[in-house]
Amino acid sequence: MTEVLVLVIIVAAVLLFFNRAWIKNRFFPDKHRNYTIDDQFNSDKRDREKEIDRLLSKMGRNGINDLSAKDRKRLDELSKM
Repeated sequence: MTEVLVLVIIVAAVLLFFNRAWIKNRFFPDKHRNYTIDDQFNSDKRDREKEIDRLLSKMGRNGINDLSAKDRKRLDELSKM
């Protein structure tokens, strides 16, 4: 009986190994796979706008001196896009 159980486990492991791509795509689909170029652009734009809003709200509380040099550089980069 234990030999049969070991054989079943080995066969299941082999089947899972050879079908791992199908299993991954079936149960964990890539959310960005069906994005068009426009969808990707809009998604990136929303991300940039969120980061700009975060930096501006940080600046709005205590002025521009509240931003670090890294934050100022990033805000400058984002404003040029």
